[in-house]
Amino acid sequence: MSNTFGKILKMTTFGESHGHSIGVVVDGFPPNVAIDLVKIEQALTRRRPGQSILTSPRNETDGFEVVSGIFEGKSTGSPIALLIANKDAKSSAYDHLKEVYRPGHADKVYADKYGHRDHRGGGRSSARETAARVAAGALANQLLEAQGIVNFAYVSQVGPISMTLPPSIINPQDIDNNLVRCPQPEVAELMEQYISEIKEQGDSIGGVVSGVIRN
Repeated sequence: MSNTFGKILKMTTFGESHGHSIGVVVDGFPPNVAIDLVKIEQALTRRRPGQSILTSPRNETDGFEVVSGIFEGKSTGSPIALLIANKDAKSSAYDHLKEVYRPGHADKVYADKYGHRDHRGGGRSSARETAARVAAGALANQLLEAQGIVNFAYVSQVGPISMTLPPSIINPQDIDNNLVRCPQPEVAELMEQYISEIKEQGDSIGGVVSGVIRN
């Protein structure tokens, strides 16, 4: 399975949930583009779990290190590599899952495909890996912003509860005003209540993330 995505702008992620670190290499990024590292920090903070009772309790700061590709605030044209350390990995908490496959996770699929898996936190198939993708996305977004292109994503549905607000009138500033990142306040409240009820039952629920691109 390839861990590289894209043709012109290529992203390769690496690392496991409970390994030393995770990271991303972005190749094909043009030179002389001003890079705002604070925007990458902000994107990682939005993704970071442990911020509410509705998310995973894992508390990673998601501080990142620029390994290559950025010098004096600009891209150099060489591959941009970012490294994110794993600091809150409690591997022993997963010992009971070494021979048990969790429903709804990639445990069984990964074991069948590769014949060898890291059971600690899901290993490579953990949602922890998405931090690397978010960092790459924050880089790519700065290319789009320079051309006046606006893009954003939000939670439009949780279980049977769906938004009724048309995408054309959504204000991106409203997305972060609640725990579920839904820009329709009354629907967000119902989503939060529903997730809490499902959590009390010891279960989980899926949802839908919608994206909008403007200009």
